[in-house]
Amino acid sequence: QVKLVQSGEGLMQAGDSLTLSCVAVLGTFSNYHMGWFRQTPGKEREFVAALSRNADTTYYADSVKGRFTISRDNAKNTGYLQMNSLKPEDAAVYYCAAVESWYGVNWSSVGGYAYWGQGTQVTVSS
Repeated sequence: QVKLVQSGEGLMQAGDSLTLSCVAVLGTFSNYHMGWFRQTPGKEREFVAALSRNADTTYYADSVKGRFTISRDNAKNTGYLQMNSLKPEDAAVYYCAAVESWYGVNWSSVGGYAYWGQGTQVTVSS
């Protein structure tokens, strides 16, 4: 089991950069694949990026590919989402997530993850 605590929310302008952090305060982070999702009011939570437990496999939503980078530092039990060239449509509550195995699940689906952070608000003005 793992508990995820997020930080890094911010009020940004279009074109800015922001890094979100996700710290595993319980459990061994290196045992888990991780993902980032986002959600806006009235919409379903959507996939942003995913990274395997040993950081050798990454996945990105087309909407963020080339602008966002997912990474992790297992020694610090921390995952990151570096967001560059922010756009107003990137504004959302961002959630980190973790799961022990992607076997039999879709790494881009909410249901593919067992543990979730509390969410952090990212606001982007034009």
